[in-house]
Amino acid sequence: MKKIIQLSTIILVLGILFSCSNKQKKLDMKSFEKGTFGYDLNYLSKKDSLIVVLTADGEEARVIVSPKYQAKVFTSTADGLSGQSLGFLNYKVLDSGKIDEHMNGYGGENRFWLGPEGGRFSIYFAPETEQIYDNWHTPSPIDIEPWEIASANQKNVSLKKEMEVTNYLGNRLKLRVDRAISLIETPEIAFTLSLKLNSGMKAVAYMTENSIVNLNDFEWTKETGIICIWMLDMFNPGPRAVTIIPFNPGDEKELGKIVTSDYFGEIPADRLKIQDSTIYLKTDGRYRSKLGLNTHRTKAIAGNYDPDSKRLTVVTFNVDKDAVYLNQEWNPSKDPLIGDALNAYNDGPLEDGSIMGPFLELESVSPAAFLKPMGTLSHKHTVYHFIGEEADLTPITEKLFGATIDEIKSVFQESESN
Repeated sequence: MKKIIQLSTIILVLGILFSCSNKQKKLDMKSFEKGTFGYDLNYLSKKDSLIVVLTADGEEARVIVSPKYQAKVFTSTADGLSGQSLGFLNYKVLDSGKIDEHMNGYGGENRFWLGPEGGRFSIYFAPETEQIYDNWHTPSPIDIEPWEIASANQKNVSLKKEMEVTNYLGNRLKLRVDRAISLIETPEIAFTLSLKLNSGMKAVAYMTENSIVNLNDFEWTKETGIICIWMLDMFNPGPRAVTIIPFNPGDEKELGKIVTSDYFGEIPADRLKIQDSTIYLKTDGRYRSKLGLNTHRTKAIAGNYDPDSKRLTVVTFNVDKDAVYLNQEWNPSKDPLIGDALNAYNDGPLEDGSIMGPFLELESVSPAAFLKPMGTLSHKHTVYHFIGEEADLTPITEKLFGATIDEIKSVFQESESN
């Protein structure tokens, strides 16, 4: 454990010194405005003494990973300490010192969770309880417990955690989680997405490889209950921010419905649009809404564009179209073995006027983990951020989403003007 602490401390120091262009100065929160990466690095370093900063030689990209806060990628930047901090941090919750019985929404632009959230196999509701908010509790290992650093270097960090969760059927599932986070350098970004990046553009990206191992002495089946890996990315919303999701067109009898849009009640038409083969969701943080796509509809990619911060975010993940995916809805009467592979969320006020964020989320899930003892299931989820002028970003959105920046911005302009 002492070696892990020393290694993590060295990584933090190296990351800070490199980000400061080797200037030997102590970081001061007053040196950076709120909203910058430097501000959040200072802030988070005081919350987690083992925080890890991933960097790449000759680049300004940075990624913050926190073992104390459940192996989250808290935030990243494409432009060094003074650059924009791209993840959502819930300073109010982090500073409160209180533990919420339902969920501790610390934030983080990429976090590891387990599903399903609701339904017959849920691990968020105790057996025989009504699946309503008052009875909803996030399992502690993915909510408030620290994780252990297994290894780390300048561009990579691996973390692990053994845990036990109890499902709605009353069965205790024991597992080990292994999570590796790797910074992706600019040439690899361009190669992986088949893009030509303009020299005036800034970019940061990282891949997460997540796996679970069955530590029970019995097989996980539909009789015992099944879990899945669930990745959630939290970003700051904006008045004009839009989530973009391309989908595979085709007959609903063969592919299923295009989108599930009634997780929290049907999403109003002025907030959800389908144009050609693309779904658009308004992500202004003012209306709580969630949608999902099944394995046949998703193209294993989604994005979000905020014209005010000039941030284009892209997420990709692996999908197995022949596998079973779990239903996460808060409804035990639904078939638990029919669910979505991709979800998108826009935060907004609850009925009592309170709000968790606001934030927006892009999410992916793994297939159901039908695992024998010591069996393993893995899931990859990658996050890319591009910061630049609209003329530089448009070739990316055209390539990945089939729409220009102007077309993306115009989707909800009519509703905004009313």
